[in-house]
Amino acid sequence: MLLISSLCCSTNQAVVTLSPSSSQFFRGTSVSFSCEDDHSSAGWTVRKNMSRDTRAECEDWGRQVASSCVIEALVSSDSGVYWCESTEGGASNYVNITVTDAPVILQSPVLPVEAGEDVTLLCKTKTPSFNLSADFYKDGTFVRTTPTGHMTIHLVSKSDEGAYKCDIRGRGESPPAWLFVTGEVKGTPTTTSLLSLSVIASIAGLVILVVLVLLVRRCVRRKPEERDPEDVSLEPDGTMERDRAAATQRDNVTYGQITIRPFNSREDQPELEVIYSSLRSKQ
Repeated sequence: MLLISSLCCSTNQAVVTLSPSSSQFFRGTSVSFSCEDDHSSAGWTVRKNMSRDTRAECEDWGRQVASSCVIEALVSSDSGVYWCESTEGGASNYVNITVTDAPVILQSPVLPVEAGEDVTLLCKTKTPSFNLSADFYKDGTFVRTTPTGHMTIHLVSKSDEGAYKCDIRGRGESPPAWLFVTGEVKGTPTTTSLLSLSVIASIAGLVILVVLVLLVRRCVRRKPEERDPEDVSLEPDGTMERDRAAATQRDNVTYGQITIRPFNSREDQPELEVIYSSLRSKQ
């Protein structure tokens, strides 16, 4: 746990780097360690953790070349933790490398990668070969098979952290290699934010449902009671009881009485009496 914590968290001025950048190496290959700082005045040197209380300098396990420390031919005892240390007592990040005699290794970033970047894991054999199909695993769980022997993780995030290994059929399996991720992908909602959004959405839906129920109940209460259409009586003035009842339920309504008189057509008029007389003249 101490090693993992040291690899993930670094707040110092210098950074130890490897060339080639990998956490696993075949026995007999070479590697170079360097200290990169921010142009501070403190001198930095590469150290190795030989035992619990021993911190060996470059001359004890490698060869100093300018500002780097080089191991020409790695052996199994070169596996361990390396870091940079200043003359003032400051320390850089820590890196852990594995030197193995296994026929297969997994080349992965030795330093933590930034969230949002693309990371490529390469399954490599001791004898040069190309386009070998490889199975990749994360924390012991199968991830996928690639026909080219390398797997790329796009937009890496914290959930991609873990111990990876690969297996090439007929060649062997690599030791596990740790992948560390720092930061968060911008614009990607976290689990907490997603949970908050779901809670807010549930509360909003409940409020809308309650409002709808109240509106429906209010409309039902205001609806006038329906009466039997046959239960209607005629008043002396010619109006219907139902109309009167409906009128009493309405406000600001004025009614007037209209009297319809019979229309006398010309056909109903009496004919004028005509008297005819005859006159005779005497001659």
